[in-house]
Amino acid sequence: MSTDYTLDRLSLEAVSGSANAAWQARYGTQLPESLPEWNDTLETLLSHRSVRAYSDRPLPGGTLDTLIAAAQSASSSSNLQTWSVVAVEDTERKARLSVLAGNQAHIREAPLLLVWLADLARLEAVAASASVKPEGLHYLETLLVGVIDAALAAQNAVVALESLGLGSVYIGAIRNAPVQVAAELGLPAHVLPVFGLCVGYADETRPAQVKPRLPQSVVLHRERYDAHVQPAGISLYDRILSEFQAQQGQSDAAWTDRSVERWRTRESLHGRDRLRDALAALGFELR
Repeated sequence: MSTDYTLDRLSLEAVSGSANAAWQARYGTQLPESLPEWNDTLETLLSHRSVRAYSDRPLPGGTLDTLIAAAQSASSSSNLQTWSVVAVEDTERKARLSVLAGNQAHIREAPLLLVWLADLARLEAVAASASVKPEGLHYLETLLVGVIDAALAAQNAVVALESLGLGSVYIGAIRNAPVQVAAELGLPAHVLPVFGLCVGYADETRPAQVKPRLPQSVVLHRERYDAHVQPAGISLYDRILSEFQAQQGQSDAAWTDRSVERWRTRESLHGRDRLRDALAALGFELR
């Protein structure tokens, strides 16, 4: 047996092992069949985890510029680029935003908080400079475009930062008090804070784990939506997630129970039940 052949075989075995380990962590089950390809990008994507404990290690110079370049490389509807982001590093401002977002400690702890915005003010200003009244900006569709653009940009940034050895966690609770967040960040009318993103180096003494996701049989539909296959997959996921949470020292409540509780009452929305009123206060007409 040639040395080259031996190395190739060992390399393929290592790749297969890496892919299976990543799949096992993501789904709690074995890889059903060999993947056609495996690479560092797939490894990064499947290894994503939410980091809620950060070290005091500062970010290297140029990190923010790199993340924004990655974010701006995401797709944008009609290249309108209807998003912006506010980078918050000031300790006191992070503390105030933490209070507005449910008093989450990791907002204060992370060296960088990025608040992603659906930004229609920029297009409005461009239209005004051309003496045009942009009627189309005042429809729900346009705000939806801004929210989607912001989400795509942020996820690009997350993949980039994870490839650099950094960790992050999304902060949806920024929407608990969007009017107050807008005031804190000095946002003009027609700009909505969509979510936050903590960024930093994970505290290795409090490691985050990859959380299993729903089986593909629940979320993947071929040709037409098929709800009949979902109950079995959800039942399996309830068991897998309960076991995972118990291993993490958390409640072993099933995903089904947690999901129902999350939406059971308007109070469970933690202020986001008033989002329509907040949008009006921020200048959105939403025809």
